[in-house]
Amino acid sequence: MLLIVIFAILFSTTRIPPFARGLGQGIERFCRASRECGRELGESLGAGLGKPVADALTHANQTREFQDPPALRLRQIKKQVKSHFILWIAQGFGVGRISFAPGTFGSLLGLLWFVVLLLPGNFWLYMVGTIAGIFLSVALCGAAEKILKRPDPASVVLDEIIAVPICFVVWAGQYLSRHGVMPAPEYFFSRDIWPLTLGVFAVFRLFDIAKPWPVRQSQRLPGGWGVTVDDVLAALYVNVVVALASLIPTSH
Repeated sequence: MLLIVIFAILFSTTRIPPFARGLGQGIERFCRASRECGRELGESLGAGLGKPVADALTHANQTREFQDPPALRLRQIKKQVKSHFILWIAQGFGVGRISFAPGTFGSLLGLLWFVVLLLPGNFWLYMVGTIAGIFLSVALCGAAEKILKRPDPASVVLDEIIAVPICFVVWAGQYLSRHGVMPAPEYFFSRDIWPLTLGVFAVFRLFDIAKPWPVRQSQRLPGGWGVTVDDVLAALYVNVVVALASLIPTSH
């Protein structure tokens, strides 16, 4: 039910189908690539092991067999499967392949990651998961850059996904200091609070797109650091806004 509320709040019904379609296409492409790699592996091993020894030792075959032995083919296929898996994760399980606003759709998945981190109800587990997500993004986004052979590809949205929980660190910390417990996921999507959650989401997208100093400059960092750090800094800007907003007196 909570996930349905998130979808309904952030996206109209006209945008949910592209999200689902992108996710489905990502899963389907990964599965298809895995099947193709498996078929190639079977053909390669069959070709290498099913020949008579005498035939394999002829001069014509000897050259080909030693240049492309089954063991080498196996390594190539494993590398291909690994590359597809890395892209599948880095592209938000296929969501990054959506033709318009992939970063925004990736940030939607970030809200789901935010909910997952809230479930244990422990601030330190929340922080450990958030920090682990940063390093995972650095590794996988950097690898995705090499696979796709271009810097910071638009389809790579893992950096947006892992940055969303960072946006709520100050808010969650303030709630913890007042109530002595971490907020439940339902709190952020309750009737009175969801507009504020939507506001945090919108401010993050604003900073991520506008890239004020030093967000844009951080993109010059090498590899996955350049892909990830700009989103982390944009999320830190959001925390500054949340902290300043909390200083505004409210009427009771």
